[in-house]
Amino acid sequence: MQELRRNDYDVTNTVRVSETSAVLAAVRELFRSAWPAEPFDRVERAFAAFDLLFTGRMPGYHGVDTVYHDRQHTLDMTLATARLLVGHERTTPPSARLGPERAVVTLVTALFHDAGYIRESADHEHRNGAEFTQYHVTRSAHFIARFLPSIGMDDWVPIATRVVHFTGYEISIAEIRLDDRRDRKMGHLVGTADLIAQMADRCYLEKCRDRLYPEFVLGGIAASAEGGGALRVRYSSGLDLLRKTPGFVHETRVERLEGEFEHAYRYMEPLFGGENPYMEAIERNLAYLDRVLRTERWRMLRRNPPIFTADGDPLPRIRGLMLDRLKTLWA
Repeated sequence: MQELRRNDYDVTNTVRVSETSAVLAAVRELFRSAWPAEPFDRVERAFAAFDLLFTGRMPGYHGVDTVYHDRQHTLDMTLATARLLVGHERTTPPSARLGPERAVVTLVTALFHDAGYIRESADHEHRNGAEFTQYHVTRSAHFIARFLPSIGMDDWVPIATRVVHFTGYEISIAEIRLDDRRDRKMGHLVGTADLIAQMADRCYLEKCRDRLYPEFVLGGIAASAEGGGALRVRYSSGLDLLRKTPGFVHETRVERLEGEFEHAYRYMEPLFGGENPYMEAIERNLAYLDRVLRTERWRMLRRNPPIFTADGDPLPRIRGLMLDRLKTLWA
């Protein structure tokens, strides 16, 4: 009998993606399988900095307080990035391979792709990192620009600060200027990993309803005041967000995963005997959601996985902030 997948483990149920040390060990093994003679110390330093930043132990920062984009999401996405990197290197001709230097930059970019959600200690204006949603990738790029010189990779700042925008929507993919085809491929890998890791999460549906919706409210995505005082509502509730999730996943697969990112998700297949556990998990999530939507048996969505933020119990706080924001909008 197959072991039930645990809520804070990756799609293979072998790596605990809520623990920095576990993901670091898995990424180290993948890296050395592709580049056995190359040093790994810069990636280890990046993981150490990530752990300090997201747990609130890095001077000058509060730590992560977004309940959907928490520490587990970034670690899960970084593991997926490492797997895509190795799969790419195994299946492309030498002239198209990224090589160890670009691999390090790609992993660093993955680790800090959501650093823009984290508030600075001196920021007394914002109450939750979700308020940065619409420009968090630009903030992440600024953090990456400050971090890379600390590991001796100053020359990669102009590249990495563009590559990270493949994980967001602040700049259209076509407008991201990267002259070297290999640099653009780095963007395809991190953008793909960001999408497939979260959509393949065992608790993706509950997290969309209970955690992503409050972030969308605080970030001005769910509803916003338009010109003339009119209120534009994109998602009226967490359930409304779920109802629109199948359309989002379909559009994301067609336009991003298969289109702009050029089927980069297929680089998983060399590592799993031609199978793709991420895409299979996404299909299972969609099939389950279809059952829920057809029957409206919302109690089928009953998982309540732990949240990995710097706060002890962040959900009541973010829900309170969400209600305050909604009251302000409706007023």
